[in-house]
Amino acid sequence: MAKVIVPLARGFEEIEAVTVIDTLRRAELKVICAGLDEITVRGAHGIKIEADQRFKNINHRVFNGLVLPGGMPGAENLRREEAILALVQEFAAQEKLVAAICAAPLVLKAAGVLDKVRCTSYPSFAEEFSAYNYQEKPVVRDGNIITSRGPGTALPFALEIVEYFQGEGVRQELAENMLAK
Repeated sequence: MAKVIVPLARGFEEIEAVTVIDTLRRAELKVICAGLDEITVRGAHGIKIEADQRFKNINHRVFNGLVLPGGMPGAENLRREEAILALVQEFAAQEKLVAAICAAPLVLKAAGVLDKVRCTSYPSFAEEFSAYNYQEKPVVRDGNIITSRGPGTALPFALEIVEYFQGEGVRQELAENMLAK
């Protein structure tokens, strides 16, 4: 069973985090929600989520993927965290899943893992990616890197992650069961 870390920093986008966590757990992936600075993390819209544990207490080596929710200032808080940047670099180098949605592709840019990769982001950040192979698609998958645009693309993003780990059949079955077709 694949294991995925979803780090939450203050100001994360709630729809993006909860949709990913819920969808991946429905697909029977092991998901650990990790608070960057605390266990109870307040999102961009004031919703508090209780993380499974603190990020610093996780043994990252046993995980197969990392999913970064966007939102502001959540993505900026992730981008300032050296341990997050190091983990993005490590997972990318090991060809483990590295996924980011909305503003969180800025973290991937800061970690230097987007050089020869197609990517997308929230539209207002497109200029930040002018030197990259930027695409205006809801979800962009390039090898082990998956990026997405924002809250409205959270479910297709999560389903793309399911397909990455479980295959197209599981993705389709889950999408049908969730009435997402």
